[in-house]
Amino acid sequence: MSSSQSYVVSACVALVCAAALAIFPLGAQSSDWIGLLPDESLQGWTRIPIPANSNLQSKLQWRVDPAQNALICTGEGGHEWLRYDKELGDFLLRVDWRFTPRGPEEKKYNSGIGVRLSRLGEVWHQAQTGLTGGFLFGSHVSDGAMKRFHLLNEMKENRIKPAGEWNQYEIRAVGDRISMAVNGVTVSEVSGCALRRGYIGFEAEGFEVTFRNIQLKVLDGSLR
Repeated sequence: MSSSQSYVVSACVALVCAAALAIFPLGAQSSDWIGLLPDESLQGWTRIPIPANSNLQSKLQWRVDPAQNALICTGEGGHEWLRYDKELGDFLLRVDWRFTPRGPEEKKYNSGIGVRLSRLGEVWHQAQTGLTGGFLFGSHVSDGAMKRFHLLNEMKENRIKPAGEWNQYEIRAVGDRISMAVNGVTVSEVSGCALRRGYIGFEAEGFEVTFRNIQLKVLDGSLR
C-alpha cells in the first residue's frame, strides 16, 4: 500500500470513529437517563383500567402539551393507569408533578405513579401523590401470597407541597425493594416484592394532574 493510500485509509477510519463517538459517546451506558414523555399520539403507552377486571371508559383523559413538555391528565375519564409499554427490571424513575388547584376547600387530591405493575395491573405498587403525603402502597406477591400493603403510617415525613406547586419523586426499584424520595428525601420503602420485572404508569383518579421531566435510568441493562 502506498503512503497516499495509507493516508486515505487512516482518514476514513478516523471519520468512522468520530461518527461512532457522536452516536455512542464515551461513558454512554444503558444506564443513562432516558426521557419518557410520550408524543401527542401517546404511542408506546396503553390505558388499562383500575381495578384490572373492570372496563375502560371511552373518554380519553390524557394529552401531551408540547409547550410545557408535559403529560396532563384531566381526571375526567374514570379510574385507570396510563402504562408505559416497555417492561423494566431495576431502575430509577424521576418525575415532577402537580395538581391543578380546585380551591381552598379541596383536600382529597388523588393520583399516583405505578411501578412494578403487572401487564394488566393485577399486581401493583404505587407511589401515592396527594396532600396527605408521598408513600408506597399496593397489592403484590410477598412470601408466596397476594398481600395488600399501605405505608402511610410508616412515612418518615410529609414533604408534599400544596396543589399548584411542583413536587419531584425519585423512585428506585432494585431486586425485591422499592423506595421513593419526595423532593430530595427518602420517605417510604418496601421490601419483599416478588415481581422483579414490571411496568410503570400514571394514575387517573378524578383530579387534573400534570407530569413533567419524566426521566428513567435503567440499572440492569434491560429494557424491553
